[in-house]
Amino acid sequence: MANSQAMCTSFKQELLNGSHAFGAQGANGVRTVTTKDTFKAALFLVTASRGAGDTVYNTTGELAGTGNYTQGGNAVTNANAPTSTGTTAFWTPSASLSWANLTSSGAFDAMVLYNDASTSKLEVAVFTFGSQSVTAGTFTLTMPTNDATNALIRIA
Repeated sequence: MANSQAMCTSFKQELLNGSHAFGAQGANGVRTVTTKDTFKAALFLVTASRGAGDTVYNTTGELAGTGNYTQGGNAVTNANAPTSTGTTAFWTPSASLSWANLTSSGAFDAMVLYNDASTSKLEVAVFTFGSQSVTAGTFTLTMPTNDATNALIRIA
């Protein structure tokens, strides 16, 4: 089975249960969270089977912790507050993700976004891209524009 791009089904339910804080206290003042959760992004081999059925981050199928890659991935810069336009709510990390001097342990084609602040490392989504294999190079995932049409996470 291959990786497939999807917002994790469990994440949708966790949103309704208030398990994730992409921003601090909202304008409506209902939730009293004063700090955002921390999120991470990890890279997965083409032979992994990540997708909508994922619930928590784990290292199965992740790039090996070699060649300047650390399993668990990189921290996501989260300076953008979740917002909405029309009927679409959206959020995008405020900076691209980059792995410098990376030598991958094999071909990879997916990034898993997960909530590192949750005790069980709740998974948010799987994002796929063309197969990559990097030797002593920089791999960068450029984040899309943070708007209702392009944002990394969009809920309409």
